[in-house]
Amino acid sequence: MTGGARRLRVVAFGGGHGLAASLRALRHSAPDLELDITAVVTVGDDGGSSGRLRAERDSLPPGDLRQALAALADDDPFDQRTAALLQYRFAPGGQRRHRDGGPAAGMIAGAGADSAAPGGSGATSAGAVGPGPGDRQDPLAGHAVGNLLLVGLMELLGDPIAALEHAGRLVGARGRVLPMSRHAVGIEADVRGADPQRPDEMITVRGQHAVAATPGHVEAVRLVPPAPPACPSALAAVAEADWLIFGPGSWYTSVLPHLLVPQLADAIMSSPARRLVTLNLAADIETHGLSVADHLAALHWYLPGLRVDVVLADAKWVGEPEPVHHAAQALGARLVLAPVAVADGSPRHDPESLGVALVPVLGAAR
Repeated sequence: MTGGARRLRVVAFGGGHGLAASLRALRHSAPDLELDITAVVTVGDDGGSSGRLRAERDSLPPGDLRQALAALADDDPFDQRTAALLQYRFAPGGQRRHRDGGPAAGMIAGAGADSAAPGGSGATSAGAVGPGPGDRQDPLAGHAVGNLLLVGLMELLGDPIAALEHAGRLVGARGRVLPMSRHAVGIEADVRGADPQRPDEMITVRGQHAVAATPGHVEAVRLVPPAPPACPSALAAVAEADWLIFGPGSWYTSVLPHLLVPQLADAIMSSPARRLVTLNLAADIETHGLSVADHLAALHWYLPGLRVDVVLADAKWVGEPEPVHHAAQALGARLVLAPVAVADGSPRHDPESLGVALVPVLGAAR
């Protein structure tokens, strides 16, 4: 880093565990690259705690926003403990966590999920956390503290951007978190073969949680309403960025939705920034049957004319690299293979390894 060099402005798009992994990787890269990080987060979640708050409070779904804030939290022990508090999820009343690490001691470790299951792709799971039949008298059960905090701040301040800025200060966030729209959106998909008894039948599946968990083949995905207004702050960040980063994450419900917001798509297309796509390590439920190369083709399908500079993938998980190489070339990109998965063999990105891989790629913009 030469003295006086301008900070690199990076905008990362996504939601859930995939975006969180990307943001943690960028934090690992930040000391070497002097990064100015902005996360632009999907607002379509309708499952688990986020879905309950969205329905009951007419709020932006806070779960993906919360996870992004926690991922950007400073390494200071106080900030890390505050981030852990945001991620803490209330167990049912009869299973409260005690100081000695009682029955609900594992709730912090698993607190990152709303309707999302941890995985290399940030995939959304059918196992959303929420109150069961016996929890009707415990309205806190299943809620993450950070979800309640964010909704409270949004109501108190009357502005989701101001609420996210305030919450970011609480955790010493090393970057900004913005929603892709200031209003919640719906996600629906045309799915073929959702009913195994009718493999050729096409049905419409409505709701992010349902789309993410559908067993059929997703043929097309769209937003409801079809042209939600983009967050102005997100548009400004895209216009000023040096790099735009897409993925990893659930392709249809976390990555592609950004391309379906017309104002945001226009900003992405007109931005002078370079563009990087980080590929998932494994398919999730919603992309079952979609090859790695198909993931890249989907970007072109939903945003024709999109040009990409770099596609980053793990050599072990990418499979036969030649089709991926050709798919990257079709977008104008070069394929970079690097070891970015965790060492235990599971399909999860390791933030530190991903950060190491990002340094020479992002640094090339200088």
